[in-house]
Amino acid sequence: MASKFTSSRNSVKIAFTLLSALTGGALFMLLHLPIPWLLGPMIATLIGSNIAKKYYVWPGPIRNTGMIIVGYTIGLSLTASALREMARQLPSMLLMTVLLLLFCAGIALVVSKISGINYKTILLGSIPGGLTQMLVLAEETEDINLTVVTVIQVVRLMMIIVCVPLLIFSPLFGNSSGATDVTPLLSATSAIWSDLFPNMILFAIACTLCGILGQKIKFPTAYLLGPAIITAVIQISGVHGPALPFSMINAAQLMIGVFVGLLLDPRKLPNKLQTISLAIGSGILLIAGSYGLSLLFSYVVAVSGSTALLSLAPGGMDQMSLIAHEVNADLSTVAGYQLFRTFFIFFAVPPLFKLIFGIKKKQTSTIS
Repeated sequence: MASKFTSSRNSVKIAFTLLSALTGGALFMLLHLPIPWLLGPMIATLIGSNIAKKYYVWPGPIRNTGMIIVGYTIGLSLTASALREMARQLPSMLLMTVLLLLFCAGIALVVSKISGINYKTILLGSIPGGLTQMLVLAEETEDINLTVVTVIQVVRLMMIIVCVPLLIFSPLFGNSSGATDVTPLLSATSAIWSDLFPNMILFAIACTLCGILGQKIKFPTAYLLGPAIITAVIQISGVHGPALPFSMINAAQLMIGVFVGLLLDPRKLPNKLQTISLAIGSGILLIAGSYGLSLLFSYVVAVSGSTALLSLAPGGMDQMSLIAHEVNADLSTVAGYQLFRTFFIFFAVPPLFKLIFGIKKKQTSTIS
């Protein structure tokens, strides 16, 4: 009887949490803020749970479902044509990506010294990967202040979304700043529910099994990368992966956003004003560094300045590709470089991160 009562209470709490999340997402939509169904629920549940924590519950399996959906959409991006473009420009893609990540690591070192926050936390906040993936990696890593990582990542994302279009459409690049809507697009193409079947059944089973298997073998961000890998493999083998409806993408972002929002605690944000100021400063440095690398890129590869900056800007592939279309930049180059950096960060950074800091931890324990 007690278990039924507890289950009933949890159901009410989950419903209350969902209502808060939907309210936050709808508000962000009305205000035309970026990625509203991730940030809106995150902020709404963050505020609500810090006011009345006992009313908020969000089970881990719901978050994992959202991760599987996002992983599937990532895998859809890895098409045969995208792979061919990556292979053709692989050396320069790798060079530019590594230089950008080294620049981010340098910024993180400076910010860590100034703020006194541990380097791992600042580094995860500074890496220009997907917001979701970086937050999940932060959650899985020891000695990380998730609140700080989120603040730095969100500030960077918003600065990129605002500043890069202004820079691209400025006289500096010779592009008209005439009326063009650079509102970010969702990464998935719109689809209707009837288009999902029957192929979606295969992908759903494969993605779920790979997520569970990846978790069991302790694969980094398993519920994201497992589905991404198997989706790409199945697609390349010849089975069409249907695009997801916008409503499903939004639902997945909400599932993840609520979970992260409940993990955050503003009281764990050290020196709030200083941390936010440093996040803004590191965002400005990252944009400046991307611009500097774009000058080198345009010289070495002989592409336009707009193409170079949009290829290296640490924003989302969807936003950068949209702007590239508006200014007649080389869309295939922009999409190829953005996609390569995204997958490089998804697949290479988590194991490298854990390996490097795992070795350091062993060395520290040996010395002590």
